[in-house]
Amino acid sequence: MRLRLIELTNCELRRWETGDVSSLVRNASNRRVSMNLRDRFPYPYTEEHARGWTDVASQEDPLVHFAIAVGGDAVGGIGLQLQPDVFRRSAEIGYWLGEPYWGRGIMTDAVSAVTDYAITSLGLCRVFAGVFDPNPASARVLEKAGYVREARLRRSVFKDGRMRDQLIYAYVVEDEPRI
Repeated sequence: MRLRLIELTNCELRRWETGDVSSLVRNASNRRVSMNLRDRFPYPYTEEHARGWTDVASQEDPLVHFAIAVGGDAVGGIGLQLQPDVFRRSAEIGYWLGEPYWGRGIMTDAVSAVTDYAITSLGLCRVFAGVFDPNPASARVLEKAGYVREARLRRSVFKDGRMRDQLIYAYVVEDEPRI
């Protein structure tokens, strides 16, 4: 199944496009955004980074990385990292949103929609996320989307010169999904 668009109340989820470069840079190049993400999400976020990302993400199949668009502009991203080998029925979900869009319920809707897509379209049983301890807003997004906290991995993240705890959340389907 090729998914092109998920329309939500406050946004839409769609495939990344090469025309998203300027909006991507404008929303991603923010220290308050990058502080809560892995180091592979660069700061500052440049046009070169954005071009590289949109070139790759616009071509992927199956679609697992979505632009979060408001008024046509890509203001954030959400995606799944499908797991290999015996973990193949699981995926890690990751997401970010431009600061001007925080607090609007956008991310809760997006996490819920992508989790549903992972289960119904990709046949996954488990979707999980790691949240850095100093980010309670992200933990609350996951809780509102039906995720349950499974663990605190003490001092497991090194970010900005400091060791931090990571909270592990998961959405688990008890029944075997149909593939």
